[in-house]
Amino acid sequence: MDNFNFYSPTEFVFGKGRESECGEYVRKYGGSRVLIHYGGGSAVRSGLLDRVKSSLKAQDIYYTELGGVQPNPRDTLVYKGIDLCRNEKIDFILAVGGGSVIDSAKAIAAGTLYDGDFWDFYSGKHVEKALPIGVVLTISAAGSEGSGDSVITKEEGLLKRGTGSDALRSRFSVLDPELTQTLPAYQTACGATDIMAHVFERYFTNTKEVEITDRLCEAVLITMVKETPRVIADPNNYEARANIMWAGMVAHNGIVGVGRSQDWNSHGIEHELSALYDCAHGAGLAVIMPSWMEFVYKHDVMRFCQMATRVFGCQMNFEDPEATALEGIRRFRSFLHSIGMPINFAELGAKEEDIPVMVEKLGLGDGRTWGFVRLSAEDVTQIYMNAVKASH
Repeated sequence: MDNFNFYSPTEFVFGKGRESECGEYVRKYGGSRVLIHYGGGSAVRSGLLDRVKSSLKAQDIYYTELGGVQPNPRDTLVYKGIDLCRNEKIDFILAVGGGSVIDSAKAIAAGTLYDGDFWDFYSGKHVEKALPIGVVLTISAAGSEGSGDSVITKEEGLLKRGTGSDALRSRFSVLDPELTQTLPAYQTACGATDIMAHVFERYFTNTKEVEITDRLCEAVLITMVKETPRVIADPNNYEARANIMWAGMVAHNGIVGVGRSQDWNSHGIEHELSALYDCAHGAGLAVIMPSWMEFVYKHDVMRFCQMATRVFGCQMNFEDPEATALEGIRRFRSFLHSIGMPINFAELGAKEEDIPVMVEKLGLGDGRTWGFVRLSAEDVTQIYMNAVKASH
């Protein structure tokens, strides 16, 4: 196990109806002038936004609003939010939504206190300070409620890039599983796929003797394999929703990845898909991650065998370990298909002829690949081609 520091200061407020306590937690963490940041109309139609506002009013906290966050959040709205925060002297941002809303809130929080262009932080500059953030989570997926990470799409050139800093970790996150019960099955499945991908990016490591985090990763993955079909079949299954919501946080707050090298190439490769086609991030990951696995599994066949046996219940074939590894990958792709995810370019709506453009934008010459197996432009091209050809 490698040396590590682990820092996760967020207070998690979990359970039914806890959004009514937002005002108390904003006040606890020093907020007096709040930007409520949210996405489309669902937060309004469901009455959630009104409940959040009422909780702020009960604490005599001033607020203003900025809605309109899109999936794959855009830099244009971030700039608007930065101007609003400065003009309104905002001292706290409350993100009401899923990963896209939270990521956008983090970008605004960093940009408001920065003299330059906030995009600098998504081009390699480290975030040193940001406005404090709180979260009311409405979808279990990105894990942004517990992480210091943020991903934004620059509309000019359709560049999708990320940043990460402990300064961007939320002060508190309200996690009410009931808020996810109205999600369409497809969106639920996209979120579940993203959660599993966050774990796999850590699971496939070159660090040896990391049994504790291996087992933590496997626990989250097994939970997702069990609980996702349950909520697809019964969207109102609170207990299954609760397990998935906490799994999403655990998958990405850092605890399952400490002391080990990580990958993140699948995320980088997928970002070009969702930037170009504006598809759901989880759907893109469903297409890319098994294809990446098929390309790299020979690098450490026994790690893939471990995934196959421990997570997907495969029988170990000691005479032909590669067969076990490939069976595990097949079962993963089959699981994704069973919950309604696309598993190839055609089902996602992507085009083979766009592969050279995506590979070029990934910027491999700038050192944008790392991790389990370092990838060349030719390697990434082959992974995309695997995704073109993938079948059920």
